[in-house]
Amino acid sequence: MPHSASAPASPSSPASSDPAAPGAPSGGASAHAGSPQSGGHRHRRDLPRAPRTLRILLPALLIVGWLALAGVGGPYFGRVDEVSSNDRTAYLPESSEATRVAQLAPEFTGSDAIPAIIVITSPTAIDAESSAAIEQATADLAQLEQVRGDISPPITSEDGLAVQVFVPLDAETDLAEATTAIRAELEADLPPGLTGYVTGPAGFSADLAEAFAGIDGLLLGVALAAVLLILVVVYRSLLLPAVVLATSMSALCAALLLIWHLAAADVLLLSGQTQGILFILVIGAATDYSLLYVARYRDELRRTASRWTATTRVLRGTIEPVLASGGTVIAGLLCLLLSDLRSNSSLGPVAAVGILFAMAAALTFLPAALLLLGRTAFWPRRPRLETGADGGAEPDGGSASDGGAASDGGAETVTSGHGVWERIARAVRRRPRPVWVLTALALAVGGIGLVQLEADGVPQADLVLGESSAREGQAALGEHFPAGAGSPVQVLVPETDLQATADLLAAADGIDSVAVTAADSPSGSAPVAADGIQPLGPPGSPAPDPTVVDGQVLLQATLSSAPDSLAAEETVRELRGELAAQDLPALVGGSTATALDTDETSVDDRALIIPIVLVVITVILMLLLRAILAPLLLIATTVLSFATALGISALVFEHVFRFPGADPAVPLYGFVFLVALGIDYNIFLMTRVREESLRHGTRDGVVRGLAVTGGVITSAGLVLAATFAALGVIPILFLAQIAFIVALGVLLDTFVVRTLLVPALALDLGRVIWWPSALWRRGKA
Repeated sequence: MPHSASAPASPSSPASSDPAAPGAPSGGASAHAGSPQSGGHRHRRDLPRAPRTLRILLPALLIVGWLALAGVGGPYFGRVDEVSSNDRTAYLPESSEATRVAQLAPEFTGSDAIPAIIVITSPTAIDAESSAAIEQATADLAQLEQVRGDISPPITSEDGLAVQVFVPLDAETDLAEATTAIRAELEADLPPGLTGYVTGPAGFSADLAEAFAGIDGLLLGVALAAVLLILVVVYRSLLLPAVVLATSMSALCAALLLIWHLAAADVLLLSGQTQGILFILVIGAATDYSLLYVARYRDELRRTASRWTATTRVLRGTIEPVLASGGTVIAGLLCLLLSDLRSNSSLGPVAAVGILFAMAAALTFLPAALLLLGRTAFWPRRPRLETGADGGAEPDGGSASDGGAASDGGAETVTSGHGVWERIARAVRRRPRPVWVLTALALAVGGIGLVQLEADGVPQADLVLGESSAREGQAALGEHFPAGAGSPVQVLVPETDLQATADLLAAADGIDSVAVTAADSPSGSAPVAADGIQPLGPPGSPAPDPTVVDGQVLLQATLSSAPDSLAAEETVRELRGELAAQDLPALVGGSTATALDTDETSVDDRALIIPIVLVVITVILMLLLRAILAPLLLIATTVLSFATALGISALVFEHVFRFPGADPAVPLYGFVFLVALGIDYNIFLMTRVREESLRHGTRDGVVRGLAVTGGVITSAGLVLAATFAALGVIPILFLAQIAFIVALGVLLDTFVVRTLLVPALALDLGRVIWWPSALWRRGKA
């Protein structure tokens, strides 16, 4: 049975000497006294002593290898935008209507340019002089290198207080730079009294790009600063936190190097939000695994003078629970592969790669660095060798007698010296049933807030928190023009059904006007009325012919609601139903349809993936704990914790932050992260509890397990909560909500579920918690 990585390691019976240790016995003699320290259990036999050259060369090669990977992968932080995309259409399955229309639309328009909508407003009616200035200023925008195609003539609103202009931008250009350049030109050229905005698909995409621009610098800086602060407080050292952070950053750089090349080869889809989650997940997980290793290594240095012996012992006790923990997280993340949304399905393998590198760095780079540094890593609070420990004098300086009296092997050895956690463990043991009942009730009350969670999608204008030029422009557009102008619903129909479909669209609620794509028209489209396609231009001009591709035409229906609003999505939903009822073979796409398809697919994914994650993690726990009842209870407590975190978050989002709602993927992401990560702490606790229960009985085992794992798991929980909270510095609604939910959930798991609820349940049930294993049949209560 694996030791919990957070538990103090016990001394080995065969205390091998280390030639590197001054004063160590010569000839490699081993004493087989069977010391009863740390509860009387013994280490498995220590590995044979290694030659001094190997003990120096092996860790040095590991460190150099990791630093080389970090050196190569580091520069890719600035190149992620080369292989990432924030286009929501790219996330949809190929079979969705919005995707199929998006793929065919450029054949009708002759361009895949992204439209920027310029809205120019005036407090008074726009006169001829202002109109001429607007026309000249917008025409001059054609000189910008990002503009691709013809700029539309200015269109004046019916109230005469605004003008809109459509500017096609190159789909490959940096939209943030392009919109910034347009705004600068307008500010320079427009006369006083006129205000220009850049909105539409290009404007909102630019806002998202600018918001995600802080991932490489701001997000990493805040996350690392938070982790560094916690580590300095925990270790009261500067060198050891630097080693732990170097471990995390080496893992992140190596993971990014691999993921970048997989994205470049179109194996993975990388987006801004996936990138941010990857950074936080790797830093948090690698730091947590490092904390668990360091805790055991520090305790082992008190029991042996040999750094090599300490390292091999700690690795044997750490590798299994770390692999179990990481494997559980990876299994939960890979369940996202079942999603129909590529933004979800790609996050699974991307994050799984990150966790793999986090485990690898914590089990190779960190042990190698600490092996070379020894006790110096903990300066100025270096662990001192206890009297009676194996190995004689410390190899890092100091005498063997500096650590105080050795353990007497009594019943209190494991829990002694663990301060507050020993007191908590004994308090829970005195009244376990009231503790778990009251704790469960308190968590259930917190979960009541779930009824206020509105996770059915949010308008695109609200995706970016804080100031948004595109949002202001959309508001101005909706004030003076049909709110859906510039982002019409695109309907692909056979040419023979053009008129019937146009009539249905025109009669639908929520549709302001209907046009058809026509290459012969000066504006690229022509209005469609009850009597057919209408001419544009001087009186007597003929009606243009629609653009026909493979027997199909592309209709454009202007919405009366903002295209990113829930009302617009409902209009699209109703249009699809009415078209199907009339047996019209139409495909409905456009930005509103894309948002609708994304939200509906996300809801379906949520219903499918959450139960599968529960089943997968339950099976892993059953294999790990070799029981059925304990894993079921652990899953139940984690789900209860998740419900509480989501319920409290819903109340905070609604009444404190005043958020407009939540994306349907927010509960899914929150669930996957909280269940996969939150179960980690239960794994570390219960593996230690089971180990102690095998020797001392279940109730003593729970007390011992909670006492010895309390400090390090608390530190790990604080680190993970702090790193996820750092996501909140990116002004994206989705990431801010995930940051709050996961940080709160991790704190609940750390301080409530793992500290009170799970131990109290185990104490109340006794050995029956291990049913149907041998520990249940033969163990002590």
